[in-house]
Amino acid sequence: MTLLKSLVAAALLSTTLAASALAGEATVGDIAVRDAWTRATPPNAMAGGGFLIITNKGAADDKLVAASAPVTERTELHEMAVIDGVMKMREMEGGIPVPAGATVELKPGGLHVMFMDIKQPLKEGETLPITLTFEKAGTVTVDMPIAKIGAKEMNHDMHGGHGGHGTKKPSN
Repeated sequence: MTLLKSLVAAALLSTTLAASALAGEATVGDIAVRDAWTRATPPNAMAGGGFLIITNKGAADDKLVAASAPVTERTELHEMAVIDGVMKMREMEGGIPVPAGATVELKPGGLHVMFMDIKQPLKEGETLPITLTFEKAGTVTVDMPIAKIGAKEMNHDMHGGHGGHGTKKPSN
């Protein structure tokens, strides 16, 4: 009986470790982050964007209040929106709300993480660890796979994620 329990425990542990190793996914408290990715940058680029999907599985509202990455001097939370017929980008100084039971998508052309004053280029095929801080849930680090320059979406099947999320291959 002890051998059976050990085998079951080992199987559960390996499944847990495999799931936690998936690039672009992490959980902290009631917050689940998935499909995280960023784009490669040209050699002298000073900025880049990060994208992900946040789901609040809890009964209380939360808020993404900060982000950081080791290759940037500063990281900001931004929104792109059409204001008076002009596309403008602005910092979300109070953070990005994540209502209870809701999913918020950070994507190109909308809400996103902005990497400012990049110290080195982001290279396609590598990953960028990013630390996200939520007002209530706390802090979590997620590895963002780096897609090609100009990608519109990330193909997570190529970077350790799993299919079935409706993700597409990057556009040309």
